[in-house]
Amino acid sequence: MTALDARHNILTILESWAGLVAEKAGGKAPTRSVPHLVGFLLRHLEWLAEQPPAAEFADEISALRRELLRTIDPEPGESPALTRDCVVAGCTGEITTGTGTGTANSIRCSSGHTWDVREWITLRPLIERRGKGADV
Repeated sequence: MTALDARHNILTILESWAGLVAEKAGGKAPTRSVPHLVGFLLRHLEWLAEQPPAAEFADEISALRRELLRTIDPEPGESPALTRDCVVAGCTGEITTGTGTGTANSIRCSSGHTWDVREWITLRPLIERRGKGADV
């Protein structure tokens, strides 16, 4: 799961619960931002805790917490690898990011090309150009 997926899930679930609270307890749900939604839910937490779906709310918030922790600090082997064609002209190797590739200071393609950490930022435009069919 990517950080964007986790963010989307967080917003969706918080927005759903805020909508329920606004509908049942009265009031208007806040704008779709995590700080506003969390603040709204915290202000109504006592009311929400007394409602029949309180256990479901607690379970979903707990699941979001676990999901977010797995996203920012995955267990070994849990992080999905992203694979792209090597940016070096004529190379048929693949650059792989994720678990088990490179070291803390370098990244490499399967054919042996390597980039230091300070060079990583240059890879994205090269990968995008390569994806559009331009020679690199």
